[in-house]
Amino acid sequence: MKTRRARRTAVSIAVAAALTGVAACSSAGGSRGTGGSGTEDRAGARAATRVSPVAELRAAEKSTDAADSARVRSTTTMGSLLSMTTDGSLAWDHGISGTVTITYTGGSTAELMRKLGTTSMEARYLPDAYYARMSDTFAAQTGGKHWIRYGYGDLASVAGGSGALLKDQMQNTTPNKSVQMLLASGDVRKVGEEKVDGQATTHYAGTVDVTDLAGRSSSLTAGQLAALKKQLTQAGVSTETVDIWVNGQDLLVKKTEKAATANGTMTQTAHYSDYGVKVSAQVPPAGDTEDFKALLKAQGATGLTS
Repeated sequence: MKTRRARRTAVSIAVAAALTGVAACSSAGGSRGTGGSGTEDRAGARAATRVSPVAELRAAEKSTDAADSARVRSTTTMGSLLSMTTDGSLAWDHGISGTVTITYTGGSTAELMRKLGTTSMEARYLPDAYYARMSDTFAAQTGGKHWIRYGYGDLASVAGGSGALLKDQMQNTTPNKSVQMLLASGDVRKVGEEKVDGQATTHYAGTVDVTDLAGRSSSLTAGQLAALKKQLTQAGVSTETVDIWVNGQDLLVKKTEKAATANGTMTQTAHYSDYGVKVSAQVPPAGDTEDFKALLKAQGATGLTS
């Protein structure tokens, strides 16, 4: 019984990492290359013509749509539940793919991870599934297997609206979605010019209705959206403030999202750089991998709750 509880806790933690990690990863934005000549000229031209914030964001959206890959680093906090960092490289030309390291730095989730032998894990994103490498302590509870495989279709079938949204994000979300968030909100304003990560950027901000955003930016069915809305309501999430910083080449340099939840305030900040970086992600060895749906079945569980 004790082992079963520990195993279920481990699965729940890993799934939580998938849900929070992909939020940063699948929203990564940018275009080819950063820096270089032309940045100042482009920024100067913008100032001279006084282009509207919406027009500027549309230009940024088009640039991000042409992107292939980038280095992503982010920090996420959610009340006393968790604080974590994500660092890695991702490509999005055929869905999200790449490898990142997720490190839990605080909160109750970090404490649970310590009990499983580590506060850091490697995550691999591939076209059909997400893989999370757990600790030796966890492997001792799963027949010696370190990796958990999360098939996107399985996540959609067992996690309700949030799982369906995650599946859609992992397979269809492109980096320009982060810019589309503000364009779709109808609440876009230019905050001003700021320097971020050594670059001159323009800061934009707005407030987004979370459920409305999911409907606009995903391919979820009416039933899936209804389930998602119910889950968001139960989680205490209704609106989210979004801030993005775009440089003179229409590249997303930074994004911050903030929302109130039942677990406390959720804040996530992501930084993007090294556009065009080479990205690779390999499927872990089959002999060292267990499917999360099989783990749930072995525990007699039917969903992603602990």
